[in-house]
Amino acid sequence: MSDKRILLIIAGGIAAYKSLELIRELSRRGINSRCIVTRSGQEFVTPLSVSALSGEKCFTQLFDLDDEAEMGHIELSRSADLVVVCPATADLMAKAAGGLANDLASTTLLATDKPVLMVPAMNVRMWQHAATQRNVTTLCSDGVTVMDPDEGMMACGEFGPGRLPQVATIAAQIEAMLGQSSDLLEFGGKPLAGCHALVTAGPTREPLDPVRFLSNHSSGRQGYAIADALAAAGARVTLVSGPVSLDCPRGVDLVPIETAREMMTACETALPADVFVAVAAVADWRPSRAAAKKMKLKEAGNAVHPALELSENPDILATLSRKKKNRPSLIIGFAAETHDVETLAQAKLKRKRCDWIVANDVSGDVMGGLHNEVSLVTRSGIEHWDRMDKAKVAVRLVQRIADKFGRDSADIIAAE
Repeated sequence: MSDKRILLIIAGGIAAYKSLELIRELSRRGINSRCIVTRSGQEFVTPLSVSALSGEKCFTQLFDLDDEAEMGHIELSRSADLVVVCPATADLMAKAAGGLANDLASTTLLATDKPVLMVPAMNVRMWQHAATQRNVTTLCSDGVTVMDPDEGMMACGEFGPGRLPQVATIAAQIEAMLGQSSDLLEFGGKPLAGCHALVTAGPTREPLDPVRFLSNHSSGRQGYAIADALAAAGARVTLVSGPVSLDCPRGVDLVPIETAREMMTACETALPADVFVAVAAVADWRPSRAAAKKMKLKEAGNAVHPALELSENPDILATLSRKKKNRPSLIIGFAAETHDVETLAQAKLKRKRCDWIVANDVSGDVMGGLHNEVSLVTRSGIEHWDRMDKAKVAVRLVQRIADKFGRDSADIIAAE
């Protein structure tokens, strides 16, 4: 476990609920959190929930005799290795840029002598407003690190930059600023600059009728983490994803799909690519005929069980591995198995004709979970990796990809 500690300031905004997930993610990474919740932040998360997750007293008031006796706001501002504002609202950023200090959060930011990281989250129009951008420029010139917000659909229904970055990305940035990780942001020199990486992630859905489908439990976390790490290493990344509840990593081109056939088409359209990482849990079979109307399977008097006729879906990994034209230089498949994991992965490596297989046992909480324990299967042998969170699995895999191209740079195709 690390002895590193952050002071997390939680401001008011719809993204404040993600601060709870951030506290848990940092704890998993060995980073302790002491927290301040602003008055408006308490409209979205409670001090009790923050305290329960952090294991520390949660601070809320500037003029609180108990808090000042226990830990004065000056000491609080300097008690951590890093001060993190997440979410950083337009209001709190404006206060910090102007040097205002009229509550505990703004006073702490003015009094601290530690590095400060701000993670903005707000409406797209607020983020793009000249005043906010002027404040960001001021904060950066004062030495504050301000993360770029993600782009996507807002809670208010608008689309654009302003979404809070993914929790794993924020945690990686925090680790990098604490100087203790080999994480997504530590790829010095952008070793994969000039490479085009194609990644598939998530499940596919094969419709039975307008309201039902065949699918699986894949969350897409591992594929999204790999896309994120590839982008951090400098690659141009195309992410072909089935339906998931994840935000697209920053700097990644997302191609959303539903079915295996749509994924096949999207992958072929994205070629040429230097690296293909097939992480998606693609349905092997689909209903031969999808009903145009909802099937009535329990109508009164119907004692006959419906028969489901299936057709085989395209094999995306094998198809791209066998290509003579535009075959990626490095093709990596995933083998999700519940038994004989490495034996089946070795057989899949030969059958699919890909270059590497990442084998993982999904008999536990891997599908939909936050952690993974994998083995990297190549023609020369098997590497066993310890259980770690999926972001770290992604980083390790991308480091191996960078090593591969670093040893044989002639393999890199100019795909731009």
